[in-house]
Amino acid sequence: MQYRNFGNLDWEVSALGFGAMRLPTDEADEGIDRSKAVEMLRYAIDNGVNYVDTAWPYHGGESEDLVAEALKDGYREQVKVATKLPSWEVESREDLDKYLNKQLERLDIEKVDFYLLHALDEGHWQNYKDLGLEYVFDWIERMKAEGKIDQIGFSFHDDYDLFEELVDAYDWDFCQIQYNYIDTEFQAGKKGLKYADKNDIPVVVMEPLRGGTLAGEMPEEIKDIFAQSKTERSSADWALQWLWNQPEVAVVLSGMSTLEQVKENVESAANSGVGQLSKKEEEIVEEVANKYEAMVPVNCTGCGYCVPCPEGVEIPGIFALYNEAKIFDLEEQKRREYHNTDVISESGRASACVACGACEEACPQNLDIIDELETAVEYFENS
Repeated sequence: MQYRNFGNLDWEVSALGFGAMRLPTDEADEGIDRSKAVEMLRYAIDNGVNYVDTAWPYHGGESEDLVAEALKDGYREQVKVATKLPSWEVESREDLDKYLNKQLERLDIEKVDFYLLHALDEGHWQNYKDLGLEYVFDWIERMKAEGKIDQIGFSFHDDYDLFEELVDAYDWDFCQIQYNYIDTEFQAGKKGLKYADKNDIPVVVMEPLRGGTLAGEMPEEIKDIFAQSKTERSSADWALQWLWNQPEVAVVLSGMSTLEQVKENVESAANSGVGQLSKKEEEIVEEVANKYEAMVPVNCTGCGYCVPCPEGVEIPGIFALYNEAKIFDLEEQKRREYHNTDVISESGRASACVACGACEEACPQNLDIIDELETAVEYFENS
C-alpha cells in the first residue's frame, strides 16, 4: 500500500479508502451480506487500507452498523473512521447532537475521526444557515473539545461558486468531492481541487469510477485509445492511477461490492504515486474522457440518493441498463434484462414514475430524471 499526506496531520492516509456504500447484499432480503462485507473490509485493512468511509443513510442505515462489526477484534485501532451528518434531516439545533450521538452508538466508537456535513448543496447549506452558522461552527468546536469529533469536513454536490463559498466559510480540516477523469469540470471539479489545496484543505475523492462506468469491460472505441499506451492496465486502474497521479488528491474512496474488486483496487493502490503517468498517458486519458462524454447518454453515477422512490421505481438500475445498452450496443440483451424481474422488478420499471420530483430534488448530479425515465420507457417498454 502507498500512503499520502493528509494536510498537516501527523498521519498518512492510504491511497485507497474503503467506501461502505455499495456493499454486497443478501439476495433474500436485499440487506447487506454481512459475512461477505466484513471479509472485504478486513481484507482491505489487512492490506493497508486505513480510511473507512460510511454515512447515516448508506444501505438504508445498515452501513454504519456493519462497519462497527467489521472493526471489532482489533481492526478499529488500525483505521480512521469517517461518517457524515445527514444535512437533510437536521431541522433543529438539537438534531446536531441527536444524529452524532446515534452515529457514535451505531459505530460503537467514542469518537468519529473524520466527520462531514453530508451532501452540501445550496439547499442543505441553507439548512445550516437557518440554524445559524455561528452556532453550527461553535457546536463543531464543542464536539472536538469533548472528543467526539477529531477532524471536520464536508462532502459537496453543487456548482463551483458554492464550493468556494463553503471553503471560505470555515477553517475546515478536509473536504470530499466527486472527481474523476470525466468529471473534471463538474461540480467542484479540478478547479475546486486546486482551490481546496491552495487553502491547505486535504481533498477526499469520491466517485473515482463514476459509479462503475469507468470500470469493467470497455467499449471497443475506448480500448483502441488505451491501446496507444505501452502499459497494460484495467479500465479501473486507468481511472484510479489518473487520480493518484495528482498531488492534490489525499485519498481516493472506492465503493467496492466484491472481494475481487477490493483485491484489484488494493493492487492498484500499491502501484500508485504522484507522477506515475507519463505525459503521453495523461493525453490518452483525456482522449478517452472526451470519447466517453460523447457516448454516455445519462450521467448517472449510481450513487443511490434518488432511492427509495415513493413509487418504487428502480432508478439507478434502469439508467445503468440504458447506459450499457447504448454504449456497448447491447439493446436486445439489456431489454431482456430490463424485463427480467430478478434485475428490475415489474413494479419498479420506468413506467411506474408519476413525476413527483422527489428523485430530482435528491440527485447530486442534478439530472432531469423524470425526462430520462420517459426515454427509458420508450427504449425498453414501447419499442
